[in-house]
Formats: sequence, C-alpha cells, structure tokens
Amino acid sequence: MSVNNTTISQPQKNYKKAPFSAVHRKVYLEIVLGQITCGFGLGISGIAMNRASQFITIDNFWTGLIGAASLLGLFGSLWMGRLGDKIGRKRLLLINMYLFTLLSCLHLFVQSWPGVFVLRLLLGLMMAIDYTVGNALLVEWLPDGEGSKRQGNLLIYWTLGFIASYLVGTYFPNVGKNTWQYLLAFPGILSLVTALTRSFLHIPASPTWLASQGKVKTAHKVIRRHLGKKWGLPKKLRKVKKPNDVGYTTLFSKKYLRNTIVGGVFYATQSFSFFGISIFLPILMTSMKITSGTVSGIIYYGGMVIGVILGNLVFNRMDRRPFLISTFLSATLLIMALAALPNASSLIKLTLFTLFAIILSMQLILDYPYTSELFDVKIRATGVGNSIAVSRIGAAGGTFLLPILTNIGGASLAMWVCGIVLLIGLLTCLFLAPETNPKNLK
Repeated sequence: MSVNNTTISQPQKNYKKAPFSAVHRKVYLEIVLGQITCGFGLGISGIAMNRASQFITIDNFWTGLIGAASLLGLFGSLWMGRLGDKIGRKRLLLINMYLFTLLSCLHLFVQSWPGVFVLRLLLGLMMAIDYTVGNALLVEWLPDGEGSKRQGNLLIYWTLGFIASYLVGTYFPNVGKNTWQYLLAFPGILSLVTALTRSFLHIPASPTWLASQGKVKTAHKVIRRHLGKKWGLPKKLRKVKKPNDVGYTTLFSKKYLRNTIVGGVFYATQSFSFFGISIFLPILMTSMKITSGTVSGIIYYGGMVIGVILGNLVFNRMDRRPFLISTFLSATLLIMALAALPNASSLIKLTLFTLFAIILSMQLILDYPYTSELFDVKIRATGVGNSIAVSRIGAAGGTFLLPILTNIGGASLAMWVCGIVLLIGLLTCLFLAPETNPKNLK
C-alpha cells in the first residue's frame, strides 16, 4: 500500500510531550554507546604515540599531526551534518560504527606514519556522524524538557570514554614494539558493540525530520509504531507542503549569522585547550616537572569527571549565557596563572591544573545542548555540524601545536597560548552569545 505524505487528521497529542518510555531509552542508549566510543577513540592517540616513541623514532611534527588527525577528520561534521539533513539520521548512524571498527583494525597492519594519519583522519569522519547526526536524532526524539538535560549527560559518558583511554593506555601491558598499534586498534571493540546494538535494537527514524521533508504521514506512522495511537506531530509540522530548501549558505544569512559565529568560536576556543592539554598530558606533565606522571594524570582526569558532574548540576539551574561567560573567565585566569608561575611547587601547579580541568570540563556540558539550541530543526544538523567542524580546527590546532610549543618554550609558552585562545572565546561570548534556555524563551 502506497503512503500518501499529505496532511493527516489531527492527532490527539504532540509526541514531544509523551512521557519518557522504551523508545527514548533505546535511542539514548544507542547514542551513549557512540559517545563512549568516540571519547575513547580520541583519547587513545596521544598515549599510543607516547608508547610508540619508546621503540620508534617519531618527531614532534608526526606526533602532533597524528594526534590531531581524528580531530581534523571531525571537520567532516560540516558535510555529515548537511548529509544528515538531506537523507535523514537513521542510515548514517547504522553504518558509521561498522566502518569505525574496520578502520580501527587496520591500524594493526599499517606501518607508515602517513598511513596511520589517513586512518585517524577517516576515524574522525565516522565520529563526525555521531556528533552531528546522533545529537540531532536524540533531540528530535526526546520529550520536551528532556532533550537538553540528557544531551548534557552525554558529555559525562564521552568523558568516561576519554578517561578510560588514558587508563587503558597507561596500564596496557608492554608487548613490544607493536604495543602502540594494539592501542590504536582497541577502540574497535567498543565500536563493534555499538554497531551491533544499533543493528539489533533498530534505530527509529526521526519524525521531526520526516515531517520537515514533507513526509507527514510517514512521520505519523513512525510515532504510532513506537508510542501508540494517541500521539502525533506537533501542530506546526502537520501541514508541510514541501521539503525545506536550505543549504550551507543559510547559516550565514541574517537570521543565523550571529548564532553561527558564536557556535563555532565558543566550541573552537574551548577545544583548542581541552584537546591539546588532555591528549598530550604526559608530555606536558614532564615539561612542568611534576613527578609521578601517572598519578598526576589520574588526578587531572579525576578533575574532569568532577567537572562534568558539577557542570551537569549547574546546567540544570543556570542560564546558558552566564554559564558560558563565567566558565571562560575562570578557565582563562587559571591557565594564565599557571603560565605565570613556572617556578611554583609541583603541588601548586597540580592544584591550579586540576581546577582548570574542572572548570573547562564543566563547560563541556554546553557543547551539545547549546549548539543544538542555536539552530532550529530545518537546519539543526547542518548548524551543529558547522559548529563542530570549526571547533575541530581549534582542537586540531591545539593538539598539533602543543608538543611543538612545549618543545620550543616549555609548558609556560603552551599555557600562555591556551590562555590567549580562551580569552578570545570569552570576549566573543560576552558580546555575541544569545540566551537559548528553553525555559526563558517560553
């Protein structure tokens, strides 16, 4: 029987007001597993390169470039988000983790640094799908009031994956000169679990996206299948005559330009410091002359966990704009204080560094919900994809430059550069960042 995607009879209730149920738990689990996998996949590269240097000569250029490769691949968010807006969320999320698994396993067979760089680059592209399309699907399924809160929670799972990579990389047994290859292949285990979960639990299509493409009746059928007959589309989506005709240039129209700038700059300046410092923490700790690098690293990453938990608590009680500005200001002051005190004791350095990790990790909670709130449904995946793509320029820049800066001028130079970048983020948010808290907008 053919489906006529035209206006249907008025359903009883907006599906976005349905209580949290089995379909919401399923979608959330599928996206959470992807976040853990992506966090682990990003974090393992710096530690693997550190282990490789024990057996193989690798200069600062290739160390930084391979560490930044996955982040450069995430620049593909620009196109993955656009693709997700054109063909839908479901297809991309079903295939990307299988490709992630294949690419991870190929690390076992690649012997050249350019080959490793290409694999890391392609892995970043697979992560881009989860970051953009996965977040769009989650927001479009979760009930009103649940979306931004649970998006913030995703960063807790991403951070756990990132920290797990540090622990696995630190305590993985030394099996010879190929140890670094096993570490880079390790995320394939997590991605395979994620891929199989998505296949067997089945990812539902996004009703909101279907309706935005003019497929109103199909969207209604998806809602009834997962939530029951009494639920349907919100009123504004029940009479869509044709698909929305939007492109990348729409982001730079008068309506979206300010939000496009804020989304990219806030995310990029934050990522420059976060990824640069976190991925090459062992190198930085050594330069700071902090003894017991393993213990110091665990303390730093413990600060990250505390930060995302505190950030999640604050996020639910504080408006977006003051949250952004206050965390940027605090992180900037802390990293500059650390840079200005190169001869301070290890205890003072580690205390400042841990406080910096807590504050910057608190701000991570805003990455997904704030960028999603900056754009409406017709251009959400494209807008979020653009923000992530710009942020990866910052992240890749920090990851590439940090070992080079540390080699040239020590930890202090790297800290000063991070502080200046964070200051740019602070000023941008101070003058341009809009308030997007749904409670206030109502």
